[in-house]
Amino acid sequence: MPSLIDIRRRIRSVRNTQQITKAMKMVSAAKLRRAQDRVIAARPYAGVLGHALSDLIGAAAGEERLASNPLLARRPEQRILLLLLTGDRGLAGAFNSNLIKASQSFVEERAGAEIAWVLIGRKGRDFYRKQAVRIVGEHIGLAARVEYRDAAAIASDAIQRFRDQEVDAVYLVNNEFKSVISQKLTVTRLLPIELPEGKPLDYIYEQPPVEILEKMLPRYVETEVYRAMLESAAAEHAARMTAMDAATSNAAEIIESLTLYLNRVRQASITKEIIEVVSGAAAGE
Repeated sequence: MPSLIDIRRRIRSVRNTQQITKAMKMVSAAKLRRAQDRVIAARPYAGVLGHALSDLIGAAAGEERLASNPLLARRPEQRILLLLLTGDRGLAGAFNSNLIKASQSFVEERAGAEIAWVLIGRKGRDFYRKQAVRIVGEHIGLAARVEYRDAAAIASDAIQRFRDQEVDAVYLVNNEFKSVISQKLTVTRLLPIELPEGKPLDYIYEQPPVEILEKMLPRYVETEVYRAMLESAAAEHAARMTAMDAATSNAAEIIESLTLYLNRVRQASITKEIIEVVSGAAAGE
């Protein structure tokens, strides 16, 4: 049976851990609010941009320059560039492990294809550095402050590889923020571009629609990468807040259980001492 000192020491250790997890939960909650606001602000722009491009393609239908646009070219997917968006830190439940499992499933489903990796986030980078995979890009520390220029640089590199026909398709694996307790794991094809379907509106354009498309298609890919990074950052904060809340609750239960055990041990110790005193007094008579 452990001594009272050992039990008190364990209770104190669990209480210190509880204070840490509670503080981390509060920090993640504050960061989540800012990240959520940025996600909500970015979603309408990305949606409207996609519909505008769909209208442009409808207006430019039948033109030779549209069919020859390299960002719309469809080829057999023999070489794929996979962008994996993970977090830089742990203590976020299954956030990072689910992303890694999804990327492994993606590779298994395309067993005949050659996969090149762009790893965004420390956890994914650390995992795949130990694997026999071809890594062509690593980006660490971007989740702390998501900037459009960083997303644009990643997208531009992917676009250039697709233009040069180094790869036949570009995919993105990330977590999409839904709510504080829910994140949706998504696999999105960035290139060739797949635009939203719908009936195109008949606009009058000052420039030929094909020329506008040539400038807007790269911006669309950049926007999708930027939005995915914002979604991933918000989802990570939500997952960490949920995990730390659960850890804090578990610590409270452990403290309650240990306190009850401490009282039982102390009561047993007192009872034993009383018996020893009584036995000693009876033996002296």
